[in-house]
Amino acid sequence: MSQNTINHLIHDRNARGHAQIGWLDSYHTFSFGSFYDPNRMGFRALRVINEDRIAPGAGFPTHSHRDMEILTYVLEGAVEHKDSLGTGSVIRPGDAQIMSAGTGIAHSEFNPSATEPLHLLQIWILPDQQRLAPRYEQKAFPLEEKRGKLRLIAAKDGRDGAVTIHQDVDLYTSVLDDGDVISYHVQPHRYAWLQIAQGIAILNGEELRAGDGVQISGEEQLEISTNIGTEILLFDLG
Repeated sequence: MSQNTINHLIHDRNARGHAQIGWLDSYHTFSFGSFYDPNRMGFRALRVINEDRIAPGAGFPTHSHRDMEILTYVLEGAVEHKDSLGTGSVIRPGDAQIMSAGTGIAHSEFNPSATEPLHLLQIWILPDQQRLAPRYEQKAFPLEEKRGKLRLIAAKDGRDGAVTIHQDVDLYTSVLDDGDVISYHVQPHRYAWLQIAQGIAILNGEELRAGDGVQISGEEQLEISTNIGTEILLFDLG
């Protein structure tokens, strides 16, 4: 179900696609794999938001991508990443990671723990040009930098210590506690997507829960708060 409001459209968490194959429990905000909805083919350059839970010791074996900006945002646990560029890294909560697939890259992603579950968001963004040179970048952002405020973690110009993304997108994240309020102005001729990663958020008086997404088309003043705690991602899109 999607709900229209004055300036935005709420994509309900319960309307997402769902796939479960034993070690993987995945929810798809936009059309992906066997889930197809012509009204959910992405928004602006944002193409995929998958919420994945991966069992201990399991993961995605080596597979290839092309011409896509791929971000992994870890909520719980850790991801062991290896790719054809020779990158070997562990991605943890608080890290911003991006892989520009460009002309082609192969990678694997596993939950390295034998006991702990892995919970993450896999985000795909269409690049502003094709056949770029493949690249990998990862940076850590302390919780203090995003508690009660928005922290830029990915941007086209890589400003303020953000990782660089080949698209006109600013990606912010924030962790809010009860009583915290943040404001953000979506500028004229810009667009935005708000993803509730964890907890319960209140956007301009409307309650949103983990898995909900809000599509914002055009200028709007956003006020985001919470009663119990939340973690959000805010995409400012060209």
